[in-house]
Amino acid sequence: MVKTFLLDNGIRIITKKLDGAKSISIGVFVGVGSAFETEKENGISHFIEHVNFKGTKKRTAFDVVRDPESLGIILNAATSKEYTYYYTKSLSEHTEKALEILSDIFIESTYPEDELEREKGVVIEEINMYEDTPDDVCATELSRATFGGGAGYGKKILGTKRNVQRFSRQDVLEYKKKYYTTDNVVLSFAGDLDAENILELCEKYFGAMPKSKRHRAPKHVTENLCKEIVRKKKIEQEHVALGFTAPSREDELFDEYQVMANVLGGGMSSRLFQTVREKMGLCYTIESYIQSYKDCGSMTVYAGVREGCLDKTVDAVFSELKKFKKYGVTEDEFSCVKEQIKSSIVFSEESTSAQMTVYGRKFLIENAVYDPSERLSRFDKMSLDNLNGAIFDSFDIENYAVSKVVKMK
Repeated sequence: MVKTFLLDNGIRIITKKLDGAKSISIGVFVGVGSAFETEKENGISHFIEHVNFKGTKKRTAFDVVRDPESLGIILNAATSKEYTYYYTKSLSEHTEKALEILSDIFIESTYPEDELEREKGVVIEEINMYEDTPDDVCATELSRATFGGGAGYGKKILGTKRNVQRFSRQDVLEYKKKYYTTDNVVLSFAGDLDAENILELCEKYFGAMPKSKRHRAPKHVTENLCKEIVRKKKIEQEHVALGFTAPSREDELFDEYQVMANVLGGGMSSRLFQTVREKMGLCYTIESYIQSYKDCGSMTVYAGVREGCLDKTVDAVFSELKKFKKYGVTEDEFSCVKEQIKSSIVFSEESTSAQMTVYGRKFLIENAVYDPSERLSRFDKMSLDNLNGAIFDSFDIENYAVSKVVKMK
């Protein structure tokens, strides 16, 4: 059962009771991520996610992590292009304590200067770790090749070392004032819960947050710029990613593109896996997937290949894409992939953390309640003719962005 509430200060609440669960997952979602940042701000959404754990009015940085761990509460956070969220997973008997800790770091963080300076080093090491992970580099550079790096969805979530080094306490406070506002916050709960009790706890721990409105959202570049970015690194395996225009999450063709991506590279029986890996032996990993945002989307084809085989791999991918574009999907493929997607929807309903995330994200960004039964119904009603019509009429394989991470000679 799903219930929604609205606090007097404008904070939205959504609860999903899962029968049989003995745990609860809680998420505090705020509608800001790297896509909202200017070039000078790039990385600050992620930096704030880190420094919110570095001490509050009543907890030291050590207490922030010790208090939840002493009760077996998992506490963490994550930043994306469109939102940041702080979350816990705990036994349901610790619901109030988990929510109290989340409210403390979200509302009462103090940002001591010495802690901020130390955390800059931590984030810079995270950037270094990312730079040592070439498949991550390839994916990030594809976003820049698709949407541009100056603003919007092409922005790096981690930002740059230079930006991180100069972020000040004042920068953190000013950015939070613009986006950590009550009309831009959703509290999401899933698991063993009583909705009315949750409302009381939310009023207790978040009700005193002053009512405020979000800074005007910037305009994003949403068209595929079809650029190519090549990075050279000291690596053994080379990497390539191709980005094709895909629908936004709210587009009527979103589900069709999900099926398309799965047919092409969603599993071991997919076309690209069977051709490029199994028959040609060019790679270990090859996959395709959809990245969809509120305003736009992209379909990615990624492969990690042995040195000297990158161009041959790209040629093999396009050979399959041309067949896909010309002939569409078979009845067997259509049936198989629909069942895979439907299974993933049902499997996620058994996870408190997955349910907390999907309900919280949709309520935050679309101000709508996620309905898994409605999603399942859409896949049941989807026809092969409609899917192939989307492939023939909508899927553009001639215009695409490219990122490559190649071996430094």
